[in-house]
Amino acid sequence: MHTTTPHNPHQTLISLKFLLNLYSSPISSNKLLLDFMIMVPEDMLCEQTLCSVQFNICVPKPDVLSPDSASVSIDLVSVSDSAVSCCSASIKTSLVVPAPTRFNPNIRSGSHTDIGPRRSNEDEHIRIDDLSSHLGDLYKWPHPSSFYAIFDGHGGSEAASYVKNHAMKLFFQDSSLPESSDITESFLKDLEHSHCKAFLLADQAIANECSISDYCGTTALTVLILGQHLLIANAGDCRAVLSKKGVAVQMSQDHRPSYLEEKKRVEELGGYFEDGYLNGELAVTRALGDWHMKLPVGSNSPLIAKPEVSQTVLSEDDEFMIIGCDGIWDVMSNQEAVGIVRRQLRKNNDPEMCARELVNQALRLDTGDNLTAIVVCFGNRVEPVTRSKLRCSGMSEEARNRLRSLLEGN
Repeated sequence: MHTTTPHNPHQTLISLKFLLNLYSSPISSNKLLLDFMIMVPEDMLCEQTLCSVQFNICVPKPDVLSPDSASVSIDLVSVSDSAVSCCSASIKTSLVVPAPTRFNPNIRSGSHTDIGPRRSNEDEHIRIDDLSSHLGDLYKWPHPSSFYAIFDGHGGSEAASYVKNHAMKLFFQDSSLPESSDITESFLKDLEHSHCKAFLLADQAIANECSISDYCGTTALTVLILGQHLLIANAGDCRAVLSKKGVAVQMSQDHRPSYLEEKKRVEELGGYFEDGYLNGELAVTRALGDWHMKLPVGSNSPLIAKPEVSQTVLSEDDEFMIIGCDGIWDVMSNQEAVGIVRRQLRKNNDPEMCARELVNQALRLDTGDNLTAIVVCFGNRVEPVTRSKLRCSGMSEEARNRLRSLLEGN
């Protein structure tokens, strides 16, 4: 059931114009032109999302329709920039965007891990809400900071455990971490280079550690929050997903053969894929360790440890982030995971219970892997998603389904 919400001063005005063929229509040439406006809350639009536009629609019966009495009802369930862009031929937007404001996230987090159906749990993770108290005198930034990571091991847990146990040294002591009193563009670029260096240092340290087999490795995804700035570095198929007013936004790229750019890079370097595995052995194209598949240092190998790094600035629209290993994402979509966490937060407001429920849901869906999930909240509470609605009467169910089918592209 949809509820009517009061007008929001920060709204998007969308003009929709559709040309419908309605059977037995009294309109000339059996065609009816519907031209109407809807108001959509701006917070339902985001820069990146996998969601599409969904409508609940009512249309009048063709036999009672006239040019003067035509009316349309639309309940807007969700909308995204990508959906608006795809429909640019029939949807025109005029955005009223408020001036940017400084957002100070109130960080709290929870995590949960489970062995799943495997004989051992090769996952490791780090969850530090207050990095300054953890690092002590090593911390040089004037802004509050948090650090999170998941290391999904394979061929044994040794590589993942090593990186977790030495993470502070690798990421915050040996990686030439930049120092600055201001977060400038130059500082953020240096921070990105520092994280890339940390991944490569960890990869080389695994190679030099005699207790770790050359056939052992781990994927790695790290999240650093500095003030309102978010930096994500990823090598492998763990994933970070942001909830922006209830809409899932994927913030990292899975390094698998299905990623075409990655597939091209591998093949240009002489690698190949067999049954979806790199050189017939590994399900990912980037990982730390696995030195039996890598060329000597300085050479370009199909399998690399260099991460892909992304940055964004958090806003009040950003509710929480989910960081999970592939055992989570193999059995549920980004939006499904966001929905689970939102429901749990509204129920108990506990990120630890949210992470546990994500893992339990993946187990119920018969995942075949170890499971680790971290939920990082940026605010005190998650509010219900507001939905705008225009309602008119006089629409038959048959005509409503007909217009819905057109809007959904069927």
